[in-house]
Amino acid sequence: MDGIIVINKPKACTSHDIVYKVKKLLNQKVGHTGTLDPRATGVLPLLIGKGTQISKYLINHNKTYEVELQLGKKTETADVEGKIIEEKEVEEKTLNNESIEKVLKSFLGKQQQIPPIYSAIKVKGKKLYEYARKGEKVEILPRNIEIFDIELIHINKEEKQVQFLVNCSKGTYIRTLCEDIANKLDTVGFMLNLNRIKVGDFSIDDSIPLDELTENFENKEWLDSKIITIEDFFEICDNIQLFDRKLELFLNGVNLTQNRQDGVYRIYNKDVFIGTGTISNNLLKRDIVL
Repeated sequence: MDGIIVINKPKACTSHDIVYKVKKLLNQKVGHTGTLDPRATGVLPLLIGKGTQISKYLINHNKTYEVELQLGKKTETADVEGKIIEEKEVEEKTLNNESIEKVLKSFLGKQQQIPPIYSAIKVKGKKLYEYARKGEKVEILPRNIEIFDIELIHINKEEKQVQFLVNCSKGTYIRTLCEDIANKLDTVGFMLNLNRIKVGDFSIDDSIPLDELTENFENKEWLDSKIITIEDFFEICDNIQLFDRKLELFLNGVNLTQNRQDGVYRIYNKDVFIGTGTISNNLLKRDIVL
């Protein structure tokens, strides 16, 4: 079994937990394309078998999140897990559609963002959260990110909570975005809830709960219907037919002359999908082979 299965991650478990459980269920090599915070929910694409080789094509995918921002309180971790370290009044005039929409839209476009200290980014060989837990100071360099779209969904004036939708580039920390939004609203805040609803072309509508996989993983017909095969993943790529000696050379890692544009191609032998190859400077090179 080789391909991708999209899990709807529940709360209170890590991405590693999901990978481990699916690996045990399917008895296959399993990887993921990017972690979700333990309390976050939503789209978690898992790469199965030789599908793990697709990861290089997924690392730069944009992501879309549903976010709940709690205003008036700041935590040490910028989410609901950390202890409250500051409280600040939220003025009633702030909690209106016009004010909040104006602030949200101010974050559109390319910008630099400083990641939270409680994150897994490595500085001088140590993860940032290791510095944070020991109370050690460390310089955190800003990272280039981009907010493609951001929309207000709902304002809960009584609880001082704002729900919004954001489509952003890889590397964007939503916890930091929440704090920055709160600062522009002249208060403090933290990320209360996070639900990832899209990663690249993988949507929450195409995902399955882990419990559903646990119940049906022995049903081959059901499982096949949930797996995105390597062939399907590259369906927009053009095909190349290889026969006899050329196919043998290709499978052995020999570059073949192909007068075509640079890019990724699906390789076939008649109707049999062999895998993928890449062309650069008119040379076809083996990529993923089943």
